Amino acid sequence: MTRTVTELLLTLEHTEDRGLRFEDQAISWARHVSDSKIRSVALDSLLDPAEPRHFGVLMDNVPEFSLLAGAAALSGSVVVGLNTTRRGEALADDIRVADCQIVFTEGRSAALLEGLDLEVPVIDVGSDRWKNLLEQHDSTPVTIAETTPDDLFMLIFTSGTSGKPKAVRCTHEKIVGPGMMLAERFDLSTSDVVYLAMPMFHSNAMMAGWSVALAAGTSVALRRTFSASGFLSDVRKFEVTYANYVGKPLAYVLATPERPDDADNTLRLMYGNEGSARVVAEFARRFDATVVEAFGSTEGGIAISSTPGKPPGALGLLPESVRILDPETGAVCPPAVFDADGRITNADEATGELVNVTGSGSFAGYYGNPDADSERMRDGKYWSGDLGFCDSDGFVYFAGRSAGWLRVDGENLGTAPIEHVLTRYPAFSQVSVYGVPDTDVGDRVMAAVVLSPEHARAGFDAADFSRFLRDQPDLGPKQHPTFVRVSVELPRTATFKIVTRTLSAERWNCADPVWVRERGDAEFRLLQKPAVAMSVRELPAVFPSRE
Repeated sequence: MTRTVTELLLTLEHTEDRGLRFEDQAISWARHVSDSKIRSVALDSLLDPAEPRHFGVLMDNVPEFSLLAGAAALSGSVVVGLNTTRRGEALADDIRVADCQIVFTEGRSAALLEGLDLEVPVIDVGSDRWKNLLEQHDSTPVTIAETTPDDLFMLIFTSGTSGKPKAVRCTHEKIVGPGMMLAERFDLSTSDVVYLAMPMFHSNAMMAGWSVALAAGTSVALRRTFSASGFLSDVRKFEVTYANYVGKPLAYVLATPERPDDADNTLRLMYGNEGSARVVAEFARRFDATVVEAFGSTEGGIAISSTPGKPPGALGLLPESVRILDPETGAVCPPAVFDADGRITNADEATGELVNVTGSGSFAGYYGNPDADSERMRDGKYWSGDLGFCDSDGFVYFAGRSAGWLRVDGENLGTAPIEHVLTRYPAFSQVSVYGVPDTDVGDRVMAAVVLSPEHARAGFDAADFSRFLRDQPDLGPKQHPTFVRVSVELPRTATFKIVTRTLSAERWNCADPVWVRERGDAEFRLLQKPAVAMSVRELPAVFPSRE
Protein backbone atom coordinates (compact mmCIF):
# COMPACT_ATOMS: atom_id res chain seq x y z
CA MET A 1 0.00 0.00 0.00
CA THR A 2 1.38 3.39 -1.01
CA ARG A 3 1.88 5.78 1.85
CA THR A 4 2.66 9.46 2.19
CA VAL A 5 5.75 11.28 3.36
CA THR A 6 3.61 12.48 6.26
CA GLU A 7 2.90 8.92 7.38
CA LEU A 8 6.52 7.79 7.05
CA LEU A 9 7.72 10.70 9.17
CA LEU A 10 5.15 10.09 11.89
CA THR A 11 6.23 6.45 12.23
CA LEU A 12 9.59 7.79 13.41
CA GLU A 13 8.37 10.41 15.89
CA HIS A 14 9.39 8.31 18.92
CA THR A 15 12.70 7.04 17.49
CA GLU A 16 15.57 8.28 19.66
CA ASP A 17 18.44 5.99 18.62
CA ARG A 18 18.59 6.97 14.93
CA GLY A 19 18.29 10.12 12.90
CA LEU A 20 20.39 12.70 11.03
CA ARG A 21 24.15 13.01 11.31
CA PHE A 22 25.77 16.14 9.94
CA GLU A 23 29.40 16.98 10.58
CA ASP A 24 29.52 16.80 14.39
CA GLN A 25 25.77 17.18 14.94
CA ALA A 26 23.29 14.42 15.70
CA ILE A 27 19.51 14.88 15.47
CA SER A 28 17.30 11.95 16.41
CA TRP A 29 14.24 11.20 14.29
CA ALA A 30 12.11 12.05 17.32
CA ARG A 31 13.64 15.51 17.48
CA HIS A 32 13.44 15.82 13.70
CA VAL A 33 9.69 15.23 13.72
CA SER A 34 9.23 17.57 16.66
CA ASP A 35 11.26 20.33 14.98
CA SER A 36 9.41 19.80 11.70
CA LYS A 37 6.11 20.24 13.55
CA ILE A 38 7.28 23.61 14.87
CA ARG A 39 8.28 24.62 11.35
CA SER A 40 4.93 23.48 9.98
CA VAL A 41 3.19 25.92 12.35
CA ALA A 42 5.63 28.64 11.35
CA LEU A 43 4.78 27.97 7.71
CA ASP A 44 1.09 28.41 8.49
CA SER A 45 1.89 31.89 9.77
CA LEU A 46 3.93 32.78 6.68
CA LEU A 47 1.93 31.34 3.79
CA ASP A 48 -1.18 32.92 2.31
CA PRO A 49 -3.88 30.20 2.30
CA ALA A 50 -5.46 31.78 -0.79
CA GLU A 51 -2.30 31.09 -2.82
CA PRO A 52 -0.45 27.83 -3.57
CA ARG A 53 1.31 26.75 -0.38
CA HIS A 54 4.72 26.68 -2.06
CA PHE A 55 8.00 27.69 -0.46
CA GLY A 56 11.47 27.58 -1.94
CA VAL A 57 14.56 26.06 -0.33
CA LEU A 58 17.92 27.30 -1.59
CA MET A 59 20.58 25.58 0.47
CA ASP A 60 23.09 22.77 0.55
CA ASN A 61 22.46 19.43 2.24
CA VAL A 62 22.10 20.74 5.78
CA PRO A 63 19.69 19.51 8.47
CA GLU A 64 17.38 22.48 7.90
CA PHE A 65 16.58 21.23 4.39
CA SER A 66 15.33 17.93 5.82
CA LEU A 67 13.45 19.70 8.63
CA LEU A 68 11.67 21.97 6.17
CA ALA A 69 10.83 19.03 3.91
CA GLY A 70 9.29 17.39 6.96
CA ALA A 71 7.38 20.58 7.69
CA ALA A 72 5.98 20.54 4.16
CA ALA A 73 4.73 16.98 4.66
CA LEU A 74 3.15 17.72 8.03
CA SER A 75 1.46 20.96 6.93
CA GLY A 76 0.33 19.92 3.47
CA SER A 77 2.68 22.44 1.84
CA VAL A 78 4.94 22.06 -1.18
CA VAL A 79 8.70 22.40 -0.95
CA VAL A 80 10.42 23.75 -4.07
CA GLY A 81 13.98 22.57 -4.51
CA LEU A 82 16.00 25.47 -5.88
CA ASN A 83 19.22 24.66 -7.71
CA THR A 84 22.24 26.21 -5.99
CA THR A 85 24.14 26.39 -9.29
CA ARG A 86 21.54 28.69 -10.90
CA ARG A 87 22.36 32.38 -10.97
CA GLY A 88 20.76 35.77 -11.46
CA GLU A 89 17.58 36.09 -13.46
CA ALA A 90 17.51 32.35 -14.20
CA LEU A 91 17.24 31.62 -10.47
CA ALA A 92 14.65 34.37 -10.01
CA ASP A 93 12.62 32.89 -12.86
CA ASP A 94 12.64 29.45 -11.20
CA ILE A 95 11.24 31.04 -8.03
CA ARG A 96 8.50 32.80 -9.98
CA VAL A 97 7.61 29.77 -12.13
CA ALA A 98 7.17 27.63 -9.01
CA ASP A 99 4.89 30.22 -7.33
CA CYS A 100 7.08 30.37 -4.22
CA GLN A 101 5.52 32.54 -1.51
CA ILE A 102 8.76 32.62 0.45
CA VAL A 103 12.34 31.40 0.03
CA PHE A 104 14.45 29.86 2.79
CA THR A 105 18.22 29.97 2.43
CA GLU A 106 21.41 29.77 4.47
CA GLY A 107 25.13 30.37 4.43
CA ARG A 108 26.77 30.87 1.08
CA SER A 109 23.53 30.27 -0.81
CA ALA A 110 22.04 33.46 0.63
CA ALA A 111 24.40 35.57 -1.48
CA LEU A 112 22.86 34.12 -4.65
CA LEU A 113 19.64 36.02 -3.95
CA GLU A 114 21.21 39.41 -3.36
CA GLY A 115 20.09 42.04 -5.85
CA LEU A 116 17.33 39.89 -7.36
CA ASP A 117 13.86 41.34 -7.83
CA LEU A 118 11.94 38.46 -6.25
CA GLU A 119 8.87 40.19 -4.81
CA VAL A 120 8.73 37.47 -2.13
CA PRO A 121 10.36 37.46 1.32
CA VAL A 122 13.63 35.63 1.94
CA ILE A 123 14.50 34.08 5.30
CA ASP A 124 18.01 33.06 6.22
CA VAL A 125 17.61 30.05 8.53
CA GLY A 126 20.71 31.15 10.40
CA SER A 127 19.19 34.54 11.23
CA ASP A 128 17.65 35.78 14.47
CA ARG A 129 14.40 36.29 12.57
CA TRP A 130 14.03 32.57 11.94
CA LYS A 131 15.20 31.63 15.41
CA ASN A 132 12.68 34.01 16.99
CA LEU A 133 9.86 32.78 14.75
CA LEU A 134 10.51 29.17 15.77
CA GLU A 135 10.64 30.11 19.45
CA GLN A 136 7.37 31.97 19.03
CA HIS A 137 5.65 28.80 17.76
CA ASP A 138 7.40 26.34 20.06
CA SER A 139 4.24 25.73 22.08
CA THR A 140 1.64 26.35 19.38
CA PRO A 141 -0.73 23.39 18.91
CA VAL A 142 0.03 21.45 15.73
CA THR A 143 -2.61 20.20 13.31
CA ILE A 144 -1.22 17.47 11.04
CA ALA A 145 -2.43 17.79 7.46
CA GLU A 146 -4.41 14.88 6.02
CA THR A 147 -2.32 14.22 2.96
CA THR A 148 -3.01 11.65 0.24
CA PRO A 149 -0.57 9.86 -2.09
CA ASP A 150 -1.71 12.04 -4.99
CA ASP A 151 -1.14 15.34 -3.16
CA LEU A 152 1.75 17.46 -4.39
CA PHE A 153 4.75 17.33 -2.06
CA MET A 154 7.66 18.83 -4.00
CA LEU A 155 8.60 20.62 -7.19
CA ILE A 156 11.93 19.44 -8.55
CA PHE A 157 13.52 21.15 -11.52
CA THR A 158 15.04 19.06 -14.28
CA SER A 159 18.79 19.33 -14.68
CA GLY A 160 18.58 21.49 -17.79
CA THR A 161 21.37 19.67 -19.62
CA SER A 162 19.65 20.13 -22.98
CA GLY A 163 17.38 23.13 -22.37
CA LYS A 164 15.65 25.32 -19.81
CA PRO A 165 14.88 23.44 -16.57
CA LYS A 166 11.24 22.49 -15.99
CA ALA A 167 9.51 22.07 -12.62
CA VAL A 168 8.42 18.44 -12.27
CA ARG A 169 5.40 17.79 -10.04
CA CYS A 170 6.40 15.22 -7.39
CA THR A 171 3.53 13.83 -5.39
CA HIS A 172 3.82 12.05 -2.05
CA GLU A 173 3.49 8.75 -3.90
CA LYS A 174 6.27 9.67 -6.30
CA ILE A 175 8.66 10.30 -3.39
CA VAL A 176 7.55 7.47 -1.11
CA GLY A 177 7.11 4.75 -3.77
CA PRO A 178 10.78 4.48 -4.79
CA GLY A 179 11.91 4.76 -1.18
CA MET A 180 9.77 1.82 -0.05
CA MET A 181 10.69 -0.24 -3.10
CA LEU A 182 14.43 0.27 -2.67
CA ALA A 183 14.35 -0.30 1.09
CA GLU A 184 12.64 -3.64 0.50
CA ARG A 185 14.70 -4.59 -2.55
CA PHE A 186 18.01 -4.09 -0.75
CA ASP A 187 16.78 -5.39 2.60
CA LEU A 188 17.68 -2.20 4.44
CA SER A 189 16.98 -2.12 8.16
CA THR A 190 17.30 0.17 11.15
CA SER A 191 20.97 -0.83 11.46
CA ASP A 192 21.84 0.70 8.07
CA VAL A 193 23.09 4.22 7.43
CA VAL A 194 22.15 6.13 4.26
CA TYR A 195 24.72 8.58 2.90
CA LEU A 196 23.19 11.69 1.34
CA ALA A 197 25.73 13.73 -0.62
CA MET A 198 23.78 14.28 -3.84
CA PRO A 199 21.92 17.64 -3.70
CA MET A 200 18.57 17.40 -1.98
CA PHE A 201 16.93 19.75 -4.45
CA HIS A 202 17.20 16.93 -7.00
CA SER A 203 15.12 13.79 -7.44
CA ASN A 204 17.98 11.32 -7.01
CA ALA A 205 18.62 12.44 -3.44
CA MET A 206 14.95 12.64 -2.46
CA MET A 207 13.73 9.42 -4.13
CA ALA A 208 16.80 7.19 -3.84
CA GLY A 209 18.22 8.55 -0.59
CA TRP A 210 16.04 10.58 1.78
CA SER A 211 12.85 8.59 1.21
CA VAL A 212 14.77 5.30 1.43
CA ALA A 213 15.93 6.27 4.92
CA LEU A 214 12.38 7.20 5.94
CA ALA A 215 10.98 3.94 4.60
CA ALA A 216 13.60 1.73 6.27
CA GLY A 217 13.95 3.83 9.42
CA THR A 218 17.71 4.14 8.97
CA SER A 219 19.99 6.94 10.03
CA VAL A 220 21.08 9.52 7.45
CA ALA A 221 24.58 10.93 7.12
CA LEU A 222 24.34 14.32 5.42
CA ARG A 223 27.18 15.86 3.44
CA ARG A 224 26.82 19.57 2.64
CA THR A 225 28.11 19.01 -0.90
CA PHE A 226 29.66 15.98 -2.51
CA SER A 227 33.41 15.60 -2.07
CA ALA A 228 35.38 12.89 -3.84
CA SER A 229 38.28 13.22 -1.42
CA GLY A 230 35.95 13.18 1.57
CA PHE A 231 33.81 10.22 0.45
CA LEU A 232 35.68 7.34 2.03
CA SER A 233 36.41 9.18 5.28
CA ASP A 234 32.69 9.97 5.59
CA VAL A 235 31.79 6.33 4.96
CA ARG A 236 34.09 5.28 7.78
CA LYS A 237 33.14 8.10 10.15
CA PHE A 238 29.37 7.53 9.87
CA GLU A 239 29.57 3.76 9.16
CA VAL A 240 27.65 4.25 5.92
CA THR A 241 26.19 1.11 4.33
CA TYR A 242 24.10 2.58 1.46
CA ALA A 243 24.65 5.58 -0.80
CA ASN A 244 22.97 6.95 -3.91
CA TYR A 245 24.58 8.75 -6.82
CA VAL A 246 23.79 10.28 -10.20
CA GLY A 247 26.17 11.31 -12.95
CA LYS A 248 29.94 11.20 -12.44
CA PRO A 249 30.61 10.86 -8.66
CA LEU A 250 31.92 7.30 -8.98
CA ALA A 251 34.49 8.48 -11.52
CA TYR A 252 35.46 11.40 -9.28
CA VAL A 253 36.04 9.08 -6.32
CA LEU A 254 38.09 6.73 -8.48
CA ALA A 255 40.25 9.68 -9.54
CA THR A 256 41.51 10.00 -5.95
CA PRO A 257 44.75 8.11 -5.16
CA GLU A 258 44.11 4.42 -4.47
CA ARG A 259 45.24 3.07 -1.11
CA PRO A 260 45.74 -0.54 -0.04
CA ASP A 261 43.00 -0.30 2.61
CA ASP A 262 40.27 1.26 0.43
CA ALA A 263 38.16 -1.89 0.78
CA ASP A 264 38.28 -1.62 4.56
CA ASN A 265 34.95 0.17 4.97
CA THR A 266 31.30 -0.40 5.86
CA LEU A 267 29.82 0.45 2.46
CA ARG A 268 27.60 -2.33 1.17
CA LEU A 269 25.67 -0.81 -1.72
CA MET A 270 25.82 2.08 -4.19
CA TYR A 271 22.65 2.75 -6.16
CA GLY A 272 22.32 5.23 -8.99
CA ASN A 273 22.61 5.85 -12.68
CA GLU A 274 24.91 7.09 -15.43
CA GLY A 275 28.01 5.22 -14.30
CA SER A 276 29.93 3.61 -17.17
CA ALA A 277 30.48 -0.15 -17.09
CA ARG A 278 34.22 0.33 -16.56
CA VAL A 279 33.74 2.80 -13.71
CA VAL A 280 31.10 0.64 -12.00
CA ALA A 281 33.32 -2.45 -12.12
CA GLU A 282 36.39 -0.58 -10.88
CA PHE A 283 34.48 1.07 -8.01
CA ALA A 284 33.06 -2.28 -6.90
CA ARG A 285 36.52 -3.84 -6.94
CA ARG A 286 38.33 -1.03 -5.18
CA PHE A 287 35.82 -0.48 -2.38
CA ASP A 288 34.42 -4.02 -2.12
CA ALA A 289 30.84 -2.80 -2.57
CA THR A 290 27.95 -3.74 -4.84
CA VAL A 291 27.06 -1.07 -7.39
CA VAL A 292 23.56 -1.26 -8.85
CA GLU A 293 22.75 0.84 -11.89
CA ALA A 294 19.23 1.85 -12.87
CA PHE A 295 17.74 4.04 -15.56
CA GLY A 296 15.15 6.76 -15.04
CA SER A 297 14.56 10.48 -14.86
CA THR A 298 13.02 13.08 -12.59
CA GLU A 299 9.80 12.85 -14.59
CA GLY A 300 9.41 9.16 -13.76
CA GLY A 301 7.57 8.09 -16.90
CA ILE A 302 9.99 5.22 -17.53
CA ALA A 303 12.15 3.18 -15.19
CA ILE A 304 14.46 0.33 -16.20
CA SER A 305 16.00 -1.92 -13.57
CA SER A 306 19.39 -3.53 -13.90
CA THR A 307 19.15 -7.21 -14.83
CA PRO A 308 21.66 -9.76 -13.48
CA GLY A 309 23.72 -11.22 -16.28
CA LYS A 310 22.93 -8.41 -18.71
CA PRO A 311 25.30 -7.90 -21.66
CA PRO A 312 28.01 -5.25 -21.28
CA GLY A 313 26.58 -1.80 -21.89
CA ALA A 314 22.94 -2.84 -21.55
CA LEU A 315 20.62 -1.05 -19.11
CA GLY A 316 18.53 -4.14 -18.46
CA LEU A 317 15.53 -5.86 -19.98
CA LEU A 318 13.03 -3.62 -21.69
CA PRO A 319 9.88 -3.47 -19.49
CA GLU A 320 6.61 -4.76 -20.93
CA SER A 321 5.16 -1.25 -20.82
CA VAL A 322 7.98 0.30 -22.83
CA ARG A 323 8.62 0.20 -26.55
CA ILE A 324 11.27 1.75 -28.75
CA LEU A 325 9.41 3.79 -31.35
CA ASP A 326 10.45 5.74 -34.41
CA PRO A 327 9.91 9.39 -33.35
CA GLU A 328 8.62 10.33 -36.79
CA THR A 329 6.38 7.40 -37.71
CA GLY A 330 5.54 5.98 -34.27
CA ALA A 331 6.37 2.48 -35.54
CA VAL A 332 8.20 -0.03 -33.34
CA CYS A 333 11.90 -0.12 -34.22
CA PRO A 334 13.35 -3.51 -35.20
CA PRO A 335 15.90 -5.19 -32.93
CA ALA A 336 19.50 -4.17 -33.28
CA VAL A 337 21.76 -6.41 -35.36
CA PHE A 338 25.41 -6.77 -34.34
CA ASP A 339 28.35 -8.02 -36.38
CA ALA A 340 31.03 -10.38 -35.11
CA ASP A 341 32.87 -7.50 -33.44
CA GLY A 342 29.79 -6.37 -31.51
CA ARG A 343 29.20 -3.32 -33.71
CA ILE A 344 25.57 -2.46 -34.40
CA THR A 345 24.95 -2.65 -38.14
CA ASN A 346 21.45 -1.16 -38.31
CA ALA A 347 21.64 1.73 -35.83
CA ASP A 348 19.69 4.06 -38.11
CA GLU A 349 16.56 1.90 -38.09
CA ALA A 350 17.00 0.20 -34.69
CA THR A 351 17.47 3.38 -32.65
CA GLY A 352 14.31 5.11 -31.49
CA GLU A 353 12.73 6.87 -28.55
CA LEU A 354 11.89 5.04 -25.32
CA VAL A 355 8.11 5.32 -24.93
CA ASN A 356 5.79 4.13 -22.17
CA VAL A 357 2.94 2.91 -24.37
CA THR A 358 0.63 2.20 -21.40
CA GLY A 359 0.43 5.77 -20.12
CA SER A 360 2.27 8.30 -17.99
CA GLY A 361 3.87 5.96 -15.47
CA SER A 362 4.63 8.05 -12.39
CA PHE A 363 4.89 11.25 -14.43
CA ALA A 364 2.56 13.77 -12.78
CA GLY A 365 3.26 16.59 -15.20
CA TYR A 366 5.27 19.79 -15.18
CA TYR A 367 4.09 22.63 -12.98
CA GLY A 368 2.50 25.43 -14.97
CA ASN A 369 3.84 24.19 -18.29
CA PRO A 370 1.08 22.60 -20.39
CA ASP A 371 3.16 22.83 -23.57
CA ALA A 372 5.88 20.68 -22.02
CA ASP A 373 3.21 18.26 -20.77
CA SER A 374 1.90 17.93 -24.31
CA GLU A 375 5.38 17.23 -25.63
CA ARG A 376 5.81 14.38 -23.15
CA MET A 377 2.29 12.93 -23.36
CA ARG A 378 1.15 12.25 -26.92
CA ASP A 379 -1.63 9.87 -27.94
CA GLY A 380 -1.84 8.55 -24.39
CA LYS A 381 1.84 7.56 -24.40
CA TYR A 382 4.78 8.96 -22.46
CA TRP A 383 7.59 10.00 -24.82
CA SER A 384 10.74 10.15 -22.70
CA GLY A 385 13.06 12.03 -25.03
CA ASP A 386 15.64 9.27 -24.44
CA LEU A 387 16.99 7.20 -27.30
CA GLY A 388 17.79 3.52 -27.21
CA PHE A 389 17.92 0.27 -29.13
CA CYS A 390 17.06 -3.27 -28.15
CA ASP A 391 18.79 -6.55 -28.96
CA SER A 392 17.02 -9.74 -29.97
CA ASP A 393 16.98 -10.94 -26.34
CA GLY A 394 15.10 -7.86 -25.13
CA PHE A 395 18.01 -6.01 -23.53
CA VAL A 396 17.90 -2.26 -24.06
CA TYR A 397 20.88 0.04 -24.62
CA PHE A 398 20.91 3.79 -24.05
CA ALA A 399 21.77 5.84 -27.16
CA GLY A 400 21.51 9.40 -25.84
CA ARG A 401 18.90 12.13 -25.75
CA SER A 402 16.61 12.82 -28.69
CA ALA A 403 17.95 16.38 -28.64
CA GLY A 404 21.43 14.88 -29.08
CA TRP A 405 20.90 12.94 -32.30
CA LEU A 406 23.86 13.15 -34.65
CA ARG A 407 23.41 13.03 -38.41
CA VAL A 408 26.74 11.93 -39.88
CA ASP A 409 27.02 11.32 -43.62
CA GLY A 410 23.30 10.62 -43.84
CA GLU A 411 23.17 8.24 -40.88
CA ASN A 412 21.57 8.88 -37.47
CA LEU A 413 23.92 8.13 -34.58
CA GLY A 414 23.36 8.19 -30.82
CA THR A 415 26.01 9.73 -28.60
CA ALA A 416 25.89 7.20 -25.75
CA PRO A 417 27.38 4.22 -27.65
CA ILE A 418 30.30 6.42 -28.73
CA GLU A 419 30.85 7.63 -25.15
CA HIS A 420 30.70 4.02 -23.97
CA VAL A 421 33.64 3.10 -26.20
CA LEU A 422 35.71 6.23 -25.50
CA THR A 423 35.49 5.70 -21.73
CA ARG A 424 37.55 2.55 -22.24
CA TYR A 425 40.57 4.67 -23.11
CA PRO A 426 42.72 4.55 -19.96
CA ALA A 427 43.81 8.19 -20.16
CA PHE A 428 40.25 9.57 -20.01
CA SER A 429 38.45 10.06 -16.69
CA GLN A 430 35.45 11.89 -18.22
CA VAL A 431 33.99 11.91 -21.71
CA SER A 432 31.13 13.81 -23.33
CA VAL A 433 30.20 13.29 -26.99
CA TYR A 434 28.08 15.72 -28.99
CA GLY A 435 27.53 16.98 -32.49
CA VAL A 436 28.98 20.07 -34.13
CA PRO A 437 28.02 21.31 -37.60
CA ASP A 438 29.71 19.81 -40.62
CA THR A 439 31.05 22.18 -43.26
CA ASP A 440 28.70 20.61 -45.81
CA VAL A 441 25.61 19.16 -44.15
CA GLY A 442 24.78 17.31 -40.98
CA ASP A 443 27.17 16.87 -38.07
CA ARG A 444 30.64 15.89 -37.09
CA VAL A 445 31.40 13.98 -33.89
CA MET A 446 33.17 15.97 -31.18
CA ALA A 447 34.33 14.67 -27.81
CA ALA A 448 35.25 16.75 -24.78
CA VAL A 449 37.46 14.82 -22.38
CA VAL A 450 39.21 15.21 -19.05
CA LEU A 451 42.46 13.33 -18.58
CA SER A 452 42.87 11.06 -15.57
CA PRO A 453 45.31 12.36 -12.92
CA GLU A 454 48.05 9.90 -13.85
CA HIS A 455 47.93 11.03 -17.51
CA ALA A 456 47.32 14.76 -17.02
CA ARG A 457 50.98 15.62 -16.52
CA ALA A 458 52.08 13.97 -19.77
CA GLY A 459 49.15 15.47 -21.68
CA PHE A 460 46.98 14.12 -24.49
CA ASP A 461 48.80 11.56 -26.62
CA ALA A 462 47.13 12.03 -30.00
CA ALA A 463 48.99 9.19 -31.69
CA ASP A 464 48.13 6.70 -28.95
CA PHE A 465 44.47 7.74 -29.02
CA SER A 466 44.39 7.27 -32.81
CA ARG A 467 45.71 3.74 -32.34
CA PHE A 468 43.09 3.12 -29.66
CA LEU A 469 40.29 4.15 -32.02
CA ARG A 470 41.56 1.86 -34.77
CA ASP A 471 41.63 -1.06 -32.32
CA GLN A 472 37.98 -0.74 -31.25
CA PRO A 473 36.00 -3.21 -33.36
CA ASP A 474 32.63 -1.95 -32.12
CA LEU A 475 33.23 1.67 -33.14
CA GLY A 476 32.25 2.36 -36.71
CA PRO A 477 34.17 4.83 -38.93
CA LYS A 478 31.34 7.38 -38.77
CA GLN A 479 31.44 7.25 -34.97
CA HIS A 480 35.10 8.28 -34.77
CA PRO A 481 35.52 11.80 -33.35
CA THR A 482 36.64 14.51 -35.72
CA PHE A 483 37.38 16.85 -32.82
CA VAL A 484 38.75 16.13 -29.34
CA ARG A 485 38.63 18.94 -26.79
CA VAL A 486 40.96 18.33 -23.84
CA SER A 487 39.66 20.14 -20.75
CA VAL A 488 40.64 20.43 -17.13
CA GLU A 489 36.97 20.19 -16.21
CA LEU A 490 33.66 20.01 -18.06
CA PRO A 491 30.63 22.21 -17.41
CA ARG A 492 28.19 20.31 -15.27
CA THR A 493 24.98 20.66 -13.34
CA ALA A 494 24.73 20.40 -9.57
CA THR A 495 23.87 16.73 -10.05
CA PHE A 496 27.14 16.12 -11.91
CA LYS A 497 25.58 15.79 -15.35
CA ILE A 498 27.69 17.29 -18.11
CA VAL A 499 26.02 20.25 -19.84
CA THR A 500 26.52 19.17 -23.43
CA ARG A 501 24.53 22.09 -24.84
CA THR A 502 27.25 24.43 -23.55
CA LEU A 503 30.00 22.33 -25.10
CA SER A 504 28.11 22.03 -28.38
CA ALA A 505 27.53 25.77 -28.53
CA GLU A 506 31.21 26.54 -27.87
CA ARG A 507 32.32 23.98 -30.48
CA TRP A 508 36.03 24.52 -31.21
CA ASN A 509 35.91 28.16 -30.09
CA CYS A 510 37.23 27.65 -26.57
CA ALA A 511 40.36 28.22 -24.52
CA ASP A 512 41.01 24.46 -24.29
CA PRO A 513 43.28 22.77 -26.82
CA VAL A 514 41.28 21.07 -29.56
CA TRP A 515 42.68 18.25 -31.67
CA VAL A 516 41.27 17.49 -35.10
CA ARG A 517 41.41 14.52 -37.46
CA GLU A 518 39.71 14.66 -40.82
CA ARG A 519 38.21 11.41 -42.04
CA GLY A 520 40.92 9.63 -43.96
CA ASP A 521 43.73 11.10 -41.87
CA ALA A 522 45.81 8.71 -39.80
CA GLU A 523 46.49 11.00 -36.86
CA PHE A 524 45.00 13.89 -34.90
CA ARG A 525 46.70 17.26 -35.03
CA LEU A 526 46.33 20.32 -32.85
CA LEU A 527 43.81 22.77 -34.27
CA GLN A 528 45.43 26.13 -34.87
CA LYS A 529 42.70 28.49 -33.71
CA PRO A 530 42.70 32.20 -34.56
CA ALA A 531 42.22 34.89 -31.94
CA VAL A 532 38.58 35.27 -32.97
CA ALA A 533 35.91 32.59 -33.08
CA MET A 534 35.69 30.55 -36.28
CA SER A 535 32.35 30.02 -37.92
CA VAL A 536 31.33 26.78 -39.59
CA ARG A 537 31.98 28.36 -42.97
CA GLU A 538 35.59 29.03 -42.02
CA LEU A 539 36.26 25.40 -41.10
CA PRO A 540 37.27 24.21 -44.59
CA ALA A 541 40.51 26.14 -44.14
CA VAL A 542 41.31 23.85 -41.21
CA PHE A 543 40.97 20.64 -43.23
CA PRO A 544 42.76 19.40 -46.30
CA SER A 545 40.63 19.09 -49.41
CA ARG A 546 38.36 16.05 -49.64
CA GLU A 547 38.92 15.79 -53.36
